[in-house]
Amino acid sequence: MIDLDDVRAFQKVGELLSFSEAARVLGIRKSAVSRSVQRLETALRLRLFERTTREVVLTDAGRTILNHMSEVLVRLDALLDVAAGLSSHPQGKLKLTAGIGFGTEVLTELIPEFALAYPDIAVSLDLTSRTVDLVGEQYDIAFRMGPLADSNLVATRLGAIGCTLCAAPSYLQRKGEPRSIAELATHDLLAIPRPDGLPRRWSFRDQNGNTHYLDNSPQLSANDPHAISRMVLNGAGIAAIANYSAKPEIERGDLVQVLPEWTVPAVDVSLVTPSGRERSPAMRAFVEFIRDRAVANRRWFDA
Repeated sequence: MIDLDDVRAFQKVGELLSFSEAARVLGIRKSAVSRSVQRLETALRLRLFERTTREVVLTDAGRTILNHMSEVLVRLDALLDVAAGLSSHPQGKLKLTAGIGFGTEVLTELIPEFALAYPDIAVSLDLTSRTVDLVGEQYDIAFRMGPLADSNLVATRLGAIGCTLCAAPSYLQRKGEPRSIAELATHDLLAIPRPDGLPRRWSFRDQNGNTHYLDNSPQLSANDPHAISRMVLNGAGIAAIANYSAKPEIERGDLVQVLPEWTVPAVDVSLVTPSGRERSPAMRAFVEFIRDRAVANRRWFDA
């Protein structure tokens, strides 16, 4: 008897050519992936991989089996989605991914509420600063910030997260508070770099709609807004912090708004799914749930 979990483990190792990466994507131990592949090889009486200390290579038999099994798994997943749709309650598994800051501050509050409403849906949340491949890594849903570049995704705009220019009181005591954009350029700034690693252009708008730009290489940078926020709280400098993090810290006195007469652009938030896959009942239930909460809750989304 061939175990379906063993087949999925083999497929993931075959796609990634790495037992470690397959284990990370599947959310299980590397030893469990290795045992699954060994069981499948025993059941099929075939050697599927050539393993060395440096690489994993599919055998000819493994390559043939992988091509056929991938087609079978796609059809099986579609069949399971149809079966779930026949049930009166959505059920199944959802694999989600989001940035660390948004996932920690927002999704950790929303997902428990969703789980109470849909107890038959198992949710797995992967928080990462990298842009994952939804199709290749078999994610159902991702949350993306800013402009969307991948046309192979179906996007649902949830709203926009406003940002506030902030610094810690300890930093302002040490360096003083800037009174203009020109003075801001002389301060220690923190920002997320562009995907190509270059500094982003800062833009500000006043109450009359006038826009001012600042080209400045930040002293400190990180690839996740949560890390930027924590460094600002620890007195590292000035940065644009998402309002869901900035407002509570300002109310507690742990952060101070800088240049309040200027605003920084809000960041669009989108929920995306693979375009080539029909949304399962569980996916539709989650998308509808998040969309409703986005409209109703202005703590996270400003527009």
